[in-house]
Amino acid sequence: MNKIEWISRARKQLKRVPQMYQLLIVDAVDSLSQPAEHWNNVVSLKQHKYDYRMRVGRYRVLFDFDGEPKIVGIQEVKKRDERTY
Repeated sequence: MNKIEWISRARKQLKRVPQMYQLLIVDAVDSLSQPAEHWNNVVSLKQHKYDYRMRVGRYRVLFDFDGEPKIVGIQEVKKRDERTY
């Protein structure tokens, strides 16, 4: 099992997302507590500030995954546009 850690910036961004999407995003992020082989809609990012991104509807959850202690650090929640990544 992985431990999920929300960075304060990501929490603030999540609060600005419409309520309907907030629930979907939280459920999707909770699924990251499973082993990495079971992650859906997750893509490894190359030459980016963060290691991975997860697609949740029109939103993207950007996160880092530290394989040793198995901590998933949620860094940002952003609406998908040309400046997201």
